[in-house]
Amino acid sequence: MAAGASRRRELLVRWCAWAVGVPVVTAAFWWGRPGITLLAAIVAVVAVLEFGALTRLPRADRAVLAAAVTGLIVAVAWAPEQVWRVGAVGVLALVAVPLAAGDAEDGLRRLGTGLLGLVWLGTLAALAPLGALGLALFAAVSVADVVAYFAGPRLGGPRLSPLSPAKRWSGTLCGAAAGLAVLALLSAWSWPAAVAVAVGGPAGDLVESLVKRGAGAKDSGRWLAGAGGLLDRIDSLVGALAVVVVLG
Repeated sequence: MAAGASRRRELLVRWCAWAVGVPVVTAAFWWGRPGITLLAAIVAVVAVLEFGALTRLPRADRAVLAAAVTGLIVAVAWAPEQVWRVGAVGVLALVAVPLAAGDAEDGLRRLGTGLLGLVWLGTLAALAPLGALGLALFAAVSVADVVAYFAGPRLGGPRLSPLSPAKRWSGTLCGAAAGLAVLALLSAWSWPAAVAVAVGGPAGDLVESLVKRGAGAKDSGRWLAGAGGLLDRIDSLVGALAVVVVLG
């Protein structure tokens, strides 16, 4: 009974988080490219800080990673011809931090973790050029996430992955169906968007589970009471954006 009450409370908190988040995100997209860029940058900085805490990156590495991801977001939005240059500068800066510190013991791990963060969270840069499609993906993966969380324990069946034992294939499939329905309702249906929601969303969730498993943590943060951190809420969106970028 206690477990059921806890799950219902967490589900309620998730709905409340999205109820607050959706108007804010919608307003940013209504503002256009400046609003989307600002929103993506703020979300990226918070996500980088949570990622850095999970992976035990020193503060200098977190600061450089946050600057690199933010620079990538701004470049994609306002100077797309400079994206590769900005990305290369970010990589070199991440390499320079452990080198300058002379960290022979932990330098390689710091470098690998920083590069993972740049590639993973750097996909938030796709939000500005995607425009309305980015908003549709946000809505679709949000609904899919909540439906999967609700349906999986009730329908049961095989587990999705050892990385996330609580997730079931049944919940993932129900969530994917709900997400695709949202795309259709928003007239945002296309095969890349459908693959992004159905495959990229769950994959993004598992990537974060991989990071949290390595860190021995259940959530990326505690500031969303009962619902973890911001990274816990955007992991599926990041995965969906990565798929959209790859599929063009």
